[in-house]
Amino acid sequence: MQPDFNALLTFALVVETGNFTRAAERLGVSKSVVTRRISALEASLNVRLFNRTTHHVMPTDIAVAFHERARRVLDDLDEAVEAVTMASDAPRGLVRIAAPLAFTTMHLMPAIEELLEQYPRFEVQIEQDDRYLDLVAEGFDMAVRIGELKDSSLIARRLAPIRRLVVCSPEYARRHGTPATPRDLLDHDCLIYTNATPAEQWRFLIDGKWESIRATGRFKGNNARMLCDAALRGFGLAALPTFVAGKEIDRGNLEAVLLDYPLRESTLYAVYPPTRRLAAKVRTVVDFLAERFSDQPYWEPQLANPNET
Repeated sequence: MQPDFNALLTFALVVETGNFTRAAERLGVSKSVVTRRISALEASLNVRLFNRTTHHVMPTDIAVAFHERARRVLDDLDEAVEAVTMASDAPRGLVRIAAPLAFTTMHLMPAIEELLEQYPRFEVQIEQDDRYLDLVAEGFDMAVRIGELKDSSLIARRLAPIRRLVVCSPEYARRHGTPATPRDLLDHDCLIYTNATPAEQWRFLIDGKWESIRATGRFKGNNARMLCDAALRGFGLAALPTFVAGKEIDRGNLEAVLLDYPLRESTLYAVYPPTRRLAAKVRTVVDFLAERFSDQPYWEPQLANPNET
C-alpha cells in the first residue's frame, strides 16, 4: 500500500522539526493526528521510522534515507502546482518571514505593503525577533538578517550594506561635549545594544587598523529603535545603524560624531533553506527586496565630508 500525500508530508515535517508538536502546528492539526499518521505509515511500510522518548523524537537510519526521497516527491509536487499557478496568474500563496525588530518596523513593513499591493493573492506572515531562529524547525520560508551568517547551510543573497554611526543629541553634545577619538568614549555615557556580541565592544578603524574600544554606560537595551529614542532624550552616545538613525540625523535631531573613525560595516541578507529549486513566491519576495534596498540604500543620511572645514 502506497503512503498518501498527508502521510508523506507529516513524516517529512516530523523529521525536519524534530518534534511531533511542531509538525502538528505546521500542519494545523492536533498532535494526536500526527501520531496516528506516523503509526499508520510505519505499519504500512512495516518499519520503525522514529525512536521515541518522553521528550525527543529521533529518526532511524531508514527514516533518514526515506526522508530524502519523500522530500523529493513533495518538492516535485509543489513545483508542479506552482508551475500551473504561475503560468496562469501572478505569484500567490503564503510566505513566512523571520526578521529583526527595528528593521522590520522601519523598512521591511513599507516594502511588504508595496509587495501586497502589487500581488493581491500574496500572503505574508512576519515574525519579529532579533535572535536567529531555526528556519526549518520553525517553518519559515525565509529570513531577513543583519550581520554575520552563522548557519552555513542557508543560502544567502545580499540586499544592502549596513553602516553604523556614533550619534548623540545636540543637547547631550552641548552639556558633555563630543569625543574627538574613539578612545575618548571612556569619558562618556554610551548606550549599549545587548544583542551584539560582545555588547560593549565597538570596533573602529583607527590609523588603518581595526581596534575594539570598550564602551560603557548606564543604559542598555536589546532593540536599536529603543536606543535611538534614548539617544534622542540625551541619555548618551549610541552606535546605531543608519537605517535607524539616518532620518533623525537629516532632521538635526541627532548628530553623527567620530566620522573620521568608521565602525565596521555589516550586511543585510535574505536567507532561505537550501532546496533543489527556490520557490517562485520566495524568489519574488527576495528579488523585490533586493531591488528596493540595493547597494545604495535610501536610508543613508546626508553627511558632510568629515575632512571639510
